[in-house]
Amino acid sequence: MSQSFNYRHLYYFWIVAKEGGMARAAERLDMALPTISTQVRELEKSLGVSLLKAQGRNLVLTEAGVATMREADQIFALGEGLPQRVREAVSGARIRFNVGISDGIAKLAVHRLLAPVLGEPKLRLLCHEGEFEQLLAELALHKLDAMLSDRPAPAKSELHITSQLLSSSQIAWYAPKNWADAARNNYPHSLAAVPLLLPTRHSAVRLRIDHWFERERIQPMVVGEFEDSALLMTFGAAGMGVFPATESINDELLETHKLDNIAVCSEVQEEFHLIFTARKVLHPLLLRLLG
Repeated sequence: MSQSFNYRHLYYFWIVAKEGGMARAAERLDMALPTISTQVRELEKSLGVSLLKAQGRNLVLTEAGVATMREADQIFALGEGLPQRVREAVSGARIRFNVGISDGIAKLAVHRLLAPVLGEPKLRLLCHEGEFEQLLAELALHKLDAMLSDRPAPAKSELHITSQLLSSSQIAWYAPKNWADAARNNYPHSLAAVPLLLPTRHSAVRLRIDHWFERERIQPMVVGEFEDSALLMTFGAAGMGVFPATESINDELLETHKLDNIAVCSEVQEEFHLIFTARKVLHPLLLRLLG
């Protein structure tokens, strides 16, 4: 970006776009119309593109203007929330910790992974579930303080993010009572004869499971695939079929969902990664998770 880029210029453009014209923006800002026009032209000059164009008697956004407006919305939305966040920090009311939870991660494991910060008496925890790429974008824009995922951060230096492996656990196969006996009989080849529920292929552990099937020469009978791990377990516990889950949540699955542990699959590991922006000053609760 050009060294002449100025956020004040961006702000004036943002107001022009929101108000629908230079005159209305000048009225809202109580500024002279030529001043507003000059500020927008300076922004266009620094970006090297036209952001507005005439259409009849009106001004409309160019394609570059639409993209700039989208980014400006995110930037100034963060700025508008800054005073409230600062007041909360100064008053000592609450320590906000925004965590993204990738939909591929076992939800029953999240509480255990966040345990180091849950004892904070002033904690205000905000958990946001979503797809890996979506959460990664929000993290890069500093809308999240960290995210938990089943895979490490991608090697994209422009995002300025990094990750740390928090823990890993071998998976086990779990079955509702109606499929438990059939799943145990001649395991692991029994998995070709019982209905299986699996995570979708966007999950990191699914690739490892598929490779294990190939090594064991098992043709699985897949009756359901789920992006959300909690949904997968819900259908499995309801009797739809046998499914894999990290053994770290074994007790919860057996006691809460009344499932049977068919067998441990030590060849397949599920990983839990903490992803965060690579800044010199880190959120204090993030430091606790990092140990």
